[in-house]
Amino acid sequence: MAIILLSSDDEKFTVSKEVAEQSVLIKNLIEDLGDGDEPIPLPNVTAKVLKKIIEYCEHHQYDPPAIKDEYDDVPRRSDDIAPWDEQYMKVDQEMLFEILLASNYMDIKPLLDLGCKTVANMIRGKTAEEIRTMFNIVDDFTDEEREQIRRENEWAEAH
Repeated sequence: MAIILLSSDDEKFTVSKEVAEQSVLIKNLIEDLGDGDEPIPLPNVTAKVLKKIIEYCEHHQYDPPAIKDEYDDVPRRSDDIAPWDEQYMKVDQEMLFEILLASNYMDIKPLLDLGCKTVANMIRGKTAEEIRTMFNIVDDFTDEEREQIRRENEWAEAH
């Protein structure tokens, strides 16, 4: 069965139900509204980003579902990215953050995790100043605020 997704800029994408249902949001909409011919609107996702998300979902449509177990609270690794996924995430910063926002909105946890791992790998080993530069973050702390933060977080610098 085919599902039609409608991007925020009114572009339609036809995908299989298996591909569409990797999004918990879409899966729930299909269950609640039934299998209709009406496009499913995604007002927070542009066509450019939706196309990229569909590419991911098509590649991973036959992956076994993640098993939720007692290890869900264990810190995750960020160095275990599959080669295809690593190549997939080689996008500009704007697209990377659009994928993160859309995968969160559409509730596609494996894609959200992949995006977070990618960002974690980007900032690993960088100083706060390097991270601010990388992401164009303005440092608007006063010298006094910076000193207070340094004192409050001395324990983190100890090792």
